[in-house]
Amino acid sequence: MWLKPEEVLLKNALKLWVTEKSNDYFVLQRRRGYGEDSGGLTGLLVGTLDTVLDSTAKVAPFRILHQTPDSQVYWNIACGASLEEISKHWDWLQQNIIRTLAVFDSGEDITSFVQGKIRGLIAEEGTSASDEEDPERFREAVLRFELLFGVPQREKLVTYFSCSYWRGRVPNQGWIYLSTNFLCFYSYMLGNEVKLVYPWDEVSRLERTSSVLLAESIRVCVRGEDHFFSMLLRLQQTYLIMQQLADYTIVRFFDKETFNAEHPLANPLHVTQRALEIHARNQSFRAFFRLPQEENLCEVYESFLWVPFSHVNTLGKICVSENYLCFASQDGSQCHLIVPLWEVFSVELPDRSSRALTVCLRGKRALRFSEVRDFERLAATIRRKCRTAGSPQHFISNPDEEGVMVGQSQAVSTEALMNVFHPHDAENLDPKMLKERMKEQSWQIHFAEYGRGTGMFCTKKTRDLIVRGVPETLRGELWMLFSGAVHDMTSHPGYYGRLLEECMGSSSLACDEIERDLHRSLPEHPAFQSDTGISALRRVLTAYAHRNPKIGYCQAMNILTSVLLLYAKEEEAFWLLVAVCERMLPDYFNRRIIGALVDQAVFEELIREHLTQLTEHMTDLSFFSSVSLSWFLTLFISVLPIESAVNVVDCFFYDGIKAILQLGLAVLDYNIDNLLCCHDDAEAVTVLNRFFDSVTNKDSPLPVTVQQASSATANDKSIQKVDISNLIKEAYEKYGDIRTEEVENMRKRNKLYVIQTLEDTTKQNVLRVVAQDVKFSAAQLDELYMLFKRQHFVSCYWSVCSPALQNHDPSLPYLDQYQLDQSQFSSLFNLLQPWTTHTHARSLARSAFRLLDENGDGLLNFKDFICGLDILYNKSFTEKLTFLFKLHLQPDSAEDGVIRKCPERGRAKVDLQEYLKQWQEDLQRREGNIKDLPRINQVQFIGLTKTLYGVFHGDEEEESLYRAVARVTSLLLRMEEVGRKLQESSPQKTPQSTPTSTGEGGQPESPVSQQETAPSHSDITPTSTSRPSTPTSSPTGTSSPVLDTPTDTPSSPSTVRDGDWSFSFEQILASLLNEPSVVRFFERAIDTDSLIAHARKNQLKDAH
Repeated sequence: MWLKPEEVLLKNALKLWVTEKSNDYFVLQRRRGYGEDSGGLTGLLVGTLDTVLDSTAKVAPFRILHQTPDSQVYWNIACGASLEEISKHWDWLQQNIIRTLAVFDSGEDITSFVQGKIRGLIAEEGTSASDEEDPERFREAVLRFELLFGVPQREKLVTYFSCSYWRGRVPNQGWIYLSTNFLCFYSYMLGNEVKLVYPWDEVSRLERTSSVLLAESIRVCVRGEDHFFSMLLRLQQTYLIMQQLADYTIVRFFDKETFNAEHPLANPLHVTQRALEIHARNQSFRAFFRLPQEENLCEVYESFLWVPFSHVNTLGKICVSENYLCFASQDGSQCHLIVPLWEVFSVELPDRSSRALTVCLRGKRALRFSEVRDFERLAATIRRKCRTAGSPQHFISNPDEEGVMVGQSQAVSTEALMNVFHPHDAENLDPKMLKERMKEQSWQIHFAEYGRGTGMFCTKKTRDLIVRGVPETLRGELWMLFSGAVHDMTSHPGYYGRLLEECMGSSSLACDEIERDLHRSLPEHPAFQSDTGISALRRVLTAYAHRNPKIGYCQAMNILTSVLLLYAKEEEAFWLLVAVCERMLPDYFNRRIIGALVDQAVFEELIREHLTQLTEHMTDLSFFSSVSLSWFLTLFISVLPIESAVNVVDCFFYDGIKAILQLGLAVLDYNIDNLLCCHDDAEAVTVLNRFFDSVTNKDSPLPVTVQQASSATANDKSIQKVDISNLIKEAYEKYGDIRTEEVENMRKRNKLYVIQTLEDTTKQNVLRVVAQDVKFSAAQLDELYMLFKRQHFVSCYWSVCSPALQNHDPSLPYLDQYQLDQSQFSSLFNLLQPWTTHTHARSLARSAFRLLDENGDGLLNFKDFICGLDILYNKSFTEKLTFLFKLHLQPDSAEDGVIRKCPERGRAKVDLQEYLKQWQEDLQRREGNIKDLPRINQVQFIGLTKTLYGVFHGDEEEESLYRAVARVTSLLLRMEEVGRKLQESSPQKTPQSTPTSTGEGGQPESPVSQQETAPSHSDITPTSTSRPSTPTSSPTGTSSPVLDTPTDTPSSPSTVRDGDWSFSFEQILASLLNEPSVVRFFERAIDTDSLIAHARKNQLKDAH
């Protein structure tokens, strides 16, 4: 059958395959171990592996590869189970493709054509293949999935594949199940069972690999451990689905700035393989053509486009969305085109024999497409969408327009600051100005030939003009066009003005930070030494903070925005900022700058690949990540003079992050000799800083007063000057072969690693703080932290934008980044509490939560949780009893579990003095004496007794423990009776007895007489028989228990109810210390590792 073309790694595959037929373009191969010549050790090994494995996981024994001419790149395009089947595909290629390929001049064009044809064949043969999948079979797989792995029924199985899991050098044949939240694998062969369940939120690496034994496999790294899956019939498809699911989890749980209820995959219960593919396809479509987030890819057609300036038909794809008609070539010409549908006024079908259609545009332009398979349907689609597409409200700015925008509550500048402070002088005959006019003329010729505005053809020539530098007068227009900001502004007329009205007069932390940084933005430039520039910068930054409060304002945004305002009008600068922050540099401008860190990891990877000499010299490349962070955050604006930095920004808006990566490599390559001589990081930083000081822009028409080139280096002739145009040109020549698709794949791959690295840093900081206060080992603390963190995620797995997600805030101090509410805590506490689960488990967990939630915000961090658990696991009998005693002093509240945190807590500044004060209070609380504990009243004491019975339930000494509690209860009650009688027998003395029950402990609904007190033992003890005890001494060491009654508040004997009684903690402790079985029970060593393993195994089951 035909396969979607996949690049094949032939580094080790030649040992596993034998070539049967070949020509200049295709190779037919047979897998060793099949057919003739199957002997030999290699053939025997391969044949044995393929035979013992499940039939659905076998590698097809025959395949056809396409080889790109003059290259070592191969593409797998077909496979077959028999020689007859694969021969049919081979014959078809010989008859239909071979002759056509001779027409193409380059190997890349041939490969693009072959790939397009193969995809077309697949589309014809399997149009509804995904819809024809047996639903009954899938339901059976879902049932197996739930049964094998114990996941809740709410967990959505996306797909499953047969594969091998490699444990060491032994393959375990089984099935891999990919669900919304988990990667699972199950195998059972020869009595050996392998079961894996890994949440996507714990995956740190996901990549395709190749080795001698495995050929091609998928490597998954979870918590530092590598897992390899191979023998997949559709390895690339499986890998893409795994990548999409991992990325979905990252966005949903860790990258909440871009995830909300309107996200296409917001509901985890509705995630399917098709939904993931559609979402990924829409993302790629929008990223390639720089379209607004609202646009989705509706239809795709393969066709030829007549390119008038080249007088040839270019093979490519037509992509139709709600409001745009786009075309991208596939023949290596790098030609693409974007046409707003409101620009189309008619569609004609001039030649049905060639399946052609002509799209007529306003401005007397027309696009001719031919060889469109379903051209009539495409014509109907364009006509229908033209009628529904909204008409534009914004156009490219008129150069003659001046002044301010009318009708706004705030004056909005409609002129680029560069035009205001340095107007273009048409009569200036300076050589630099003459070169500038030549650039303008080149662009005007380009516009005349390729079009201008949104309908312009973008080709290699366009990139060449960009590399040479954009004229000052056209920079704003071209930035808007290439970034896609023009589409955003067109589809949102009046949006910026409304934002300014809404945020006018508002005050927030973001506004304070903006005010602080306003005068730090290009302070040398005259535009930002005046109120005009500062006010425009303030308005743009404040409007964006209001538009996107999840990002708000971050440092480096002010530097970037100030440059945008120099060349674009105020509203245009706003939309350029939107394009940069939300599309071109995603996740850069947030609290953890995740996007920038991801690109640093990509940069390191490219250094290893392209600058091997530097890699061999420096074993740790993290230095380059740290020193280059400002390059990426500010697009080199912070390290280069402004007149040179704008040339970099030109390339960035055309090629995206690829241009920054290329330039970074070129900078290191230019200085490689000096860097190799450096002995430490400080010397390397000096080398790079000196280099940036030497960069100039010899063609810049800006006045000397505006240029920022270092005056020291300008007069120093010993420093060799580097022209920015030459540097950029060198970057494109040496590293221009880096593909955008490759960069995006590297971004996805490294994002998992960066996220998990940040999470590991958080964990290490939390454990370092907590370890000094508890007696758990480092390994136990690590496991408990993962259980705590996973409990947070378990409660979010099956909810649409779960409120619990808001309890994870990376902007908070490490300890408070993960917090559990009462429901989450109760589930985890019941899994880990060291005693047998009993009927009062829920109320016990609720009381424990109230006790540990000392600040009353309805949330517990890991330190709160682990300190409570440490008492139950590792503390003495007295401390454990103190904890249980305090649990029953907690008053019931109707607001138990209500979260009372401040919604802006994540944005508030960290008050160090407040933290020190809180820490001091914690120390004082720990040193508190048990004598300071209040007395426990009647109802609370009954609850404590019941809790003790529940704790003892199921223990081997259960009977003796029950009797011990009965004896202690009887003793305490009789002591209280004696104390009452002694008080009543001395009426002349002023009574000084005010039991704590008169406040919250005195329960008016359960008054009992003094004579009824003793029979009430049956409510507390499990047996009615109890030995009478004579209180010979008080628990506190005094001669009579009457001294244990509080004497703080005088009261009349008539005000004390006959049935009210209370005990101090000292009384209860002294009584229980006389019971060796109880002391032994609480002093018994607890098997912490077993309890942790039990919790880890049952955490998911508990979520049912």
